[in-house]
Amino acid sequence: MSSSTLMNMRTARSFAPRLRLNPARPLVQLRGKATTPFRLPDPRNEPNPLYKRGSEERTKLEEALVKLRSQLPVQSSVFYNGQAQKSAQSWDQPLPAEHQTTFTNYPLATKEQTKAAIDAALGAKQSWQDTPFVDRAAIFLKAAELVTGKYRYDLIAATMLGQGKNIWQGEIDAAAELADFFRLNCNYAAEILERQPTRGSDGMWSRLDYRPLEGFVYSISPFNFTALGGNLISAPALMGNVVIWKPSPSNVYASQLVYNILLEAGLPKNVIQFVTGDPKTITDVALSHRDFAGLNFIGSSDVFRSLYGRIGEGIAKKTYREFPRVVAETSGKNFHLIHPTADISSAVNHTIRGSFEYQGQKCSATSRVYLPESRAEEFLTGLKAGVKEITMGNPDKDLEAFMGPVIHGRSFEKIKSIIDRSNKDPSVKLIAGGDYDGSVGYYINPTVYQVDTPDHQLFNEEIFGPVLAVYVYPDAEWSSTLKKVDEAGGGLALTGAVFAQDRTAIREAEDALRYSAGNFYINCKTTAALIGQQSFGGARASGTNDKAGSSDVLRRFTSPRLIKEEFFPQTGFTYPSNHSIH
Repeated sequence: MSSSTLMNMRTARSFAPRLRLNPARPLVQLRGKATTPFRLPDPRNEPNPLYKRGSEERTKLEEALVKLRSQLPVQSSVFYNGQAQKSAQSWDQPLPAEHQTTFTNYPLATKEQTKAAIDAALGAKQSWQDTPFVDRAAIFLKAAELVTGKYRYDLIAATMLGQGKNIWQGEIDAAAELADFFRLNCNYAAEILERQPTRGSDGMWSRLDYRPLEGFVYSISPFNFTALGGNLISAPALMGNVVIWKPSPSNVYASQLVYNILLEAGLPKNVIQFVTGDPKTITDVALSHRDFAGLNFIGSSDVFRSLYGRIGEGIAKKTYREFPRVVAETSGKNFHLIHPTADISSAVNHTIRGSFEYQGQKCSATSRVYLPESRAEEFLTGLKAGVKEITMGNPDKDLEAFMGPVIHGRSFEKIKSIIDRSNKDPSVKLIAGGDYDGSVGYYINPTVYQVDTPDHQLFNEEIFGPVLAVYVYPDAEWSSTLKKVDEAGGGLALTGAVFAQDRTAIREAEDALRYSAGNFYINCKTTAALIGQQSFGGARASGTNDKAGSSDVLRRFTSPRLIKEEFFPQTGFTYPSNHSIH
């Protein structure tokens, strides 16, 4: 796909305002998604520069990378009460591409510091929820401009070095998607606020007051997308909530840049607390607090199960003032299902991107493929040729590499063990890769295996790395294979795709796999949902399916109050059906 095509995937869009019929009047009103008397800017997606050799954006990014490299190790901090706090203990995060080099050192917040951060947030709560929505929205709109302007290349450079992303993956994440979340969440919040009762009786007025939750929201963000941290905090904050933000230990520095940008944009200092350190220590304090009111989480399914269980115990013990809201997007074991009528060349390219972009470290990454016997040789030949052309390298030293390192030593060892096991498995055929090199950085070569049964372990365990499993099914078993697709995946149901030209087959797959994926794609890879266009989330063990990139998730962080007002006196208490009283 050409660079211009890539850019067009994220071209700015304009959305027409909705026409709404007021039942009380036979008139059509044109309304934007805003609260009277203000109108927000129309929703749009941030366009992407191409970063071609010699381009202005490429030069600026190279300068930012050189500057950041010269500053290593960069310092990260715990922030509460609006300032960096000292801590007796700290952890180092190594560069994924050079594990002997420390990327950043960050403090471990103590239990006392975590509690102090919560207290500071709660102290700011009343003032923040009383802040008019338009003023809250203005902060995040300004932050979006800082993200895409003043700090664009700093954010991308931090994400490339700290998370091992290449230029394109850094651009679409740390610049474009982060700005999209900041901007579009404002529109989604306004969309919620304008949802008011449309029916009523003469002399009465009913209205909804969208209150924030009564305590604080605990947001836990992952390592793999800088933008996701921005979304996990901006969604509840826009609705008037205060937030305790615990970033992944492998995405502290880039997250701190996001936090500093929000402060520069005008966010009051205690609305969001930036608390780094041992996840267990911070979580123990947060989930034991009476004012814990909501969890906004992205991470592994197993971690979420543990958190959900602890919250359930707290509810049973009446630890909390209210029933906490729980929002989560977790793991995926995502599939490509190829039909005999598929455009094989396109399916191959989609599979390479879906499986190996960012080293397979997207929750939506393609990790299992179902191939028809009649097209298997064609598909596998194309896949092997494509994988052979994949380049790997250090993100800031080999700017044109397609793949980089996996995030850290634990991930490397996990994927390495799966590759070692699979290489020895007689029921598994190695198609490509199958090796790795951890001597300098955490590099795993793109690996493809063919298995002899769709029940194989490789079709059910989340790997979160560049390992793809393929199963070849007899063409005549297309319909029964649909059931096998649904039953595999380790109970996860995040994303999936069907590739076919036959509309009957597409319809059959769409219907049979209705609960197999929260995001289902037709002739398109399982990754790269675009904010505002493809809202994102999975069910089953993949999360609560509160669609990120829509108003759905913001609604979870409000507690509406219905207010009814009457403008006439009540002159009696009996109804016409009652007997007259003499």
